[in-house]
Amino acid sequence: MFGLDNPELGVLMLAMFVVCIMLGFPIAFTLMALGVFFGYHAMGETVFQLVVQRTYSVMTNDVLISVPLFVFMGYIIERANILDRLFRSLQLAAGGIPASLAVATLATCALFATATGIVGAVVTLMGLLAFPAMLRAGYDVKLSAGVVCAGGCLGILIPPSVMLILYGATAGVSVVKLYAGAFFPGLMLAGLYMLYVMGLAIAKPSVAPKLPPEERNVPLGQVVFALSTSFLPLASLILAVLGSIMFGLATPSEAAAVGALGSLVLAAAYRALTLEKLKESVFLTARTSAMVCWLFIGSFIFSAIFAYLGGHQPIERFVLGLDLSPVGFMILAQLIIFVLGWPLEWTEIIVIFVPIFLPLLKHFDIDPLFFGLLIALNIQTSFLSPPVAMAPFYLKGVAPSWVNINDIFKGVMPFLFIVLIAMALLYTFPQIGLWLPEYLYR
Repeated sequence: MFGLDNPELGVLMLAMFVVCIMLGFPIAFTLMALGVFFGYHAMGETVFQLVVQRTYSVMTNDVLISVPLFVFMGYIIERANILDRLFRSLQLAAGGIPASLAVATLATCALFATATGIVGAVVTLMGLLAFPAMLRAGYDVKLSAGVVCAGGCLGILIPPSVMLILYGATAGVSVVKLYAGAFFPGLMLAGLYMLYVMGLAIAKPSVAPKLPPEERNVPLGQVVFALSTSFLPLASLILAVLGSIMFGLATPSEAAAVGALGSLVLAAAYRALTLEKLKESVFLTARTSAMVCWLFIGSFIFSAIFAYLGGHQPIERFVLGLDLSPVGFMILAQLIIFVLGWPLEWTEIIVIFVPIFLPLLKHFDIDPLFFGLLIALNIQTSFLSPPVAMAPFYLKGVAPSWVNINDIFKGVMPFLFIVLIAMALLYTFPQIGLWLPEYLYR
């Protein structure tokens, strides 16, 4: 039998996980297989009892109930063609400002991200809808691609983000407080994106030409009607869901249930709710939810065995041996997560690597809530930074054949730097993320 005096085995276990993932093995089952294999050597047959206990604890976790409900809400809204109406109305409203199509795209992504939180869905749909519209208007390919990719990733940060739910369950942090904390950083990041594209359009009009006068000078009544029939219903649903969570009127699971029902009502009101679309949404929700649950089961088993072997001890000793200040530790942790975002997806980072840092937060007197907000901002980069940047590949899959993947990568780089600027602003002025939860839950 091995035990706590064998941290080398824990490090070996972690290294084998990274190798297996790089070879393309499924994440959840790799976690379970490695956990059971090393656990059997460390604990004997007791490891099988641990597997049952961890599986049961995941199935009875109230926080995770909200995951399938929020996912279902997103898929229903996605399939009800609400995004098309939303983009058209925001395009009319933003017609007179610089880079109006890019601003409308980012605003649509930000609002739609709060309804879905599914990066692939938002990037794909906006790649089909907004990307061709910007190209037809003479927008630079790189700018257009960067806007769609960066805007589509906002769902990782803006509530109701599934990533925040998983972080809350992993770190033992209130999801309600995480949602409140992420609200202003999400708006800040979306605002920085918009300021960048408007500034670029003013400095270099050729990359984002003005729309023709007939598309800019739209009667006010037409704009109001378009917004009231597309923007207002969806915004009202989202505000009702998030508001009920933040003001303590409902738990995340209860609010997610209301959001799921509201999305069905909204789709029915637009006469876009068919039996086929409902079946597709239920199937996709079941598939996504199963992935999340198996991922949590695997990560709980892996983490328990990793802790039993003492695998965290060499890492803790190494970090503490560096004699870092809290600022130095935060920079190191975020840099490691940034680098991990190149080969790994955010789910792997949250359930495997973030727990390694969590025990060190108390030593450096860092609030786990604040740490989670920085991670949520940081993980935007895992979708944008090559070589494994999923957002550009999602866009490439629906873009015209002549659009080069290298142009898409070049287009996302300025937005990648904007994410880093947003992280620096949040760390320098932490009240951007902490004021609202402190005010609401003091």
